[in-house]
Amino acid sequence: MSGLSSAANIPELRKRIIFTLLMLMVYRMGVQIPTPGINGEALAAFFAKNAGTLFGMFNMFSGGALENFSIFALGIMPYISASIIIQLLTVVIPQLEALSKEGESGRRKITQYTRYGTVALSLIQGMFIATGLEGMAGPSGEAIVLVPGLQFKLMTVITLTSGTAFIMWLGEQMTERGIGNGISLIIFAGIVARMPAAIANTAQLVKAGELPIVFIPVLVAMMFGVVGFIIFVETAQRRIPIQYAKRVVGRKVYGGQSSHLPLKINISGVIPPIFASSIMMFPATIGSFIQIDWVQRVSAALSPGTIYYYTLFVGFIVFFCFFYTAVTFKPDDVAENLKKNGGFVPGIRPGKKTSEFIDKVLTRLTVVGAIYLSVVCVMPTLLINKFNVPFYFGGTALLIVVGVSIDTISQIESHLVMRNYEGFLKAGRIKGRR
Repeated sequence: MSGLSSAANIPELRKRIIFTLLMLMVYRMGVQIPTPGINGEALAAFFAKNAGTLFGMFNMFSGGALENFSIFALGIMPYISASIIIQLLTVVIPQLEALSKEGESGRRKITQYTRYGTVALSLIQGMFIATGLEGMAGPSGEAIVLVPGLQFKLMTVITLTSGTAFIMWLGEQMTERGIGNGISLIIFAGIVARMPAAIANTAQLVKAGELPIVFIPVLVAMMFGVVGFIIFVETAQRRIPIQYAKRVVGRKVYGGQSSHLPLKINISGVIPPIFASSIMMFPATIGSFIQIDWVQRVSAALSPGTIYYYTLFVGFIVFFCFFYTAVTFKPDDVAENLKKNGGFVPGIRPGKKTSEFIDKVLTRLTVVGAIYLSVVCVMPTLLINKFNVPFYFGGTALLIVVGVSIDTISQIESHLVMRNYEGFLKAGRIKGRR
């Protein structure tokens, strides 16, 4: 609370927080604006029936925008997909890898490519969604699209693409003029906005007797325990000691200092659960459209609650943890940079031996991180299927909420530290020339 009061006393930080809140308000207002030509009641009934499919997951990340089929129905997922694709292509295409090493100008060019990729993915997804909606119907057989045809498709594609581009602009503005992490805060706002409805549904289930009231305190205690566990793991580090050799340049001596190379336990973040969830939701999504016997059997075998679902889900999480870590973190580059700057790991020879040592430590950390992600992501599925918990407790959603909260607090603390440093310098004797 003292930190919040200190943040309110700093004019620049106060303006950034207010600007961020206003941008989030604009985003939540846009979620409520529906796309023309849609039967809202039939679409809401369709999503209620297919809550456990890929549509349910995308609806969660969009903050209910897909269920309302608002102008922000695609959410920020096309931007995230484009960012991941560009990041993976950077490893494959030498030109993109060279751009990533050119500093600020190269990063701006890669950001521009990401924007183009976002628009392209939005156009493709918008066309698929518009075409799919024309063939869908509500549970009672009522049409979801009021007037199907080419005009509806064009209007829907333009509307959804413009909405995604506007959300992308909002996120960039929040990053530059707000407190940072604009894209993450948009996803955070979409997930948190659905919590009041989840709490209300829980209260209704308790009142109806479908959920025992004695289970509520246990559930709340488990939620606090999982949040604490996520915070502990996300902030934990494996610090590799680094020693810098002394160098004499003119009359000055540089180096001779000790430092460390911090490695997070969960380097891949929430990317593995998102990818794994998307893949595992495909059978249920296909099963809701194709009424063929063997397709229905496969969809039922891979639905949440079966041993096949949990086995494949954990397997995909482990695979993407190792894959994404290998793509984003290069032990050879780290070892080469340490060697160029005169740094070395005590007891390890510089160069190839250092790279092998870092790779060995990274592999062990990735194993622990994969186990951690698997436990956190499987737990909500077990609770939903075994105890009829009506909201997404834990999993990818909670990882995003806790991770974004930690990053936002770090951003605010950095502004507070800068302010304290300025006050410390003002108290000294040397105040500089006026």
